[in-house]
Amino acid sequence: MLAQISASPKVTSPYLLAGSQLIFNIGFYAVVPFLAIYLRDDLLLSGSLIGLIIGLRTFSQQGMFLLGGALSDRFGARVIILCGCVVRISGYLLLAFGGELLPVVLGACLTGVGGALFSPAIEALLAKAGTQSEKAGKRSRAEWFALFAICGELGTVLGPLLGSLLAGFGFQRVALAGAGVFVVALLVLFFCLPGGNGKTETLHMLPWWKTFRKPRFVAFMVAYSAYLFSYNQLYLALPVELSRSGSSEKTLGPLFMLASVLIITLQMPLARLARRIGAARMLPVGFALLAASFISVALFAATPAPENWQRYVPAACMVTLLTLGQMLIVPVGKDLVPWFADNQNLGAHYGALASMGGVTVLAGNFLLGGQLDNALLPSAAASVAWMWLALVPSLSALAMIFICRPMAKHVGR
Repeated sequence: MLAQISASPKVTSPYLLAGSQLIFNIGFYAVVPFLAIYLRDDLLLSGSLIGLIIGLRTFSQQGMFLLGGALSDRFGARVIILCGCVVRISGYLLLAFGGELLPVVLGACLTGVGGALFSPAIEALLAKAGTQSEKAGKRSRAEWFALFAICGELGTVLGPLLGSLLAGFGFQRVALAGAGVFVVALLVLFFCLPGGNGKTETLHMLPWWKTFRKPRFVAFMVAYSAYLFSYNQLYLALPVELSRSGSSEKTLGPLFMLASVLIITLQMPLARLARRIGAARMLPVGFALLAASFISVALFAATPAPENWQRYVPAACMVTLLTLGQMLIVPVGKDLVPWFADNQNLGAHYGALASMGGVTVLAGNFLLGGQLDNALLPSAAASVAWMWLALVPSLSALAMIFICRPMAKHVGR
């Protein structure tokens, strides 16, 4: 259908969008990696219930991306991004002052809803800016998404370090610090995001549900959702491995720093390599690396951890392989979305991709979260739990071989 929407006076600067991702990730990673520890140690919840809550938080974000993307297409990115910041601030305040199960669950869900509002809008703006850059013979759209990922990973250095510094003072201080970061983001974006100039332009906008009438895109969404499920295990499964090895929660900070160093140094070269080789090869390899990250922990999970530095080897292997897989998957996957969408309703398409991931995280965490209770202590059952986690990205690696074959020329052009 035809829709009259406000036209921005100029294309949003991709550098502003990348900087926004940096600020968002500082606020996110200062809080969420410590949420599972808070639920287990302070609220004394079981592994299954913790998995359900973490899954609900992720589903309320990723599962609601379709709504956030559709709202961005309808009302404009700026207002939706600002509303998302306000909602996430509210969620962090509930986490800080809730103190009981129901307020904490509500606060966790609100943090997710906030992300569901601003994330697809920012990705849609970046896709448009990257398309113009590519047409002008400058940096490609995939490379802008790679730079976007680099800035985001810089936030994963500062965020967990901020959370680690405040963890000794209680989770309330951690949540308040995260809220403060998003207050800064709200102010920066309020003054820097370009608004409407009073003019309108006519765009051909399809109903958002048309997104699900593209069989190959639906298959791509289902297979791609294993990435988000696997990446979510940094918050659910990684603390379990640290507990098995007798490591402190403060180890989360250096491990997230390891991931960030890898992305900062290797993301752009890998994005250029992926552009030359194509999605038909790079995406299956990326998902195979995700599976290998869990297998690397399974190999050690049945035996007691040594007392020296070797106790950190399984967790370090998991983070390294998971990060390498992410670097291969995300820029290529995000670059393919405009190809599926034919550059229409980008917000809804990016939202649908993330929403499918949210459904997978919710279902997977609920079904496999109880298995992780068996991984808290060295045993054969601990290895089985990690192998179940490895099965999900392994199936996606096989599926991507067939889904992405027609797109090889698109990514490698």
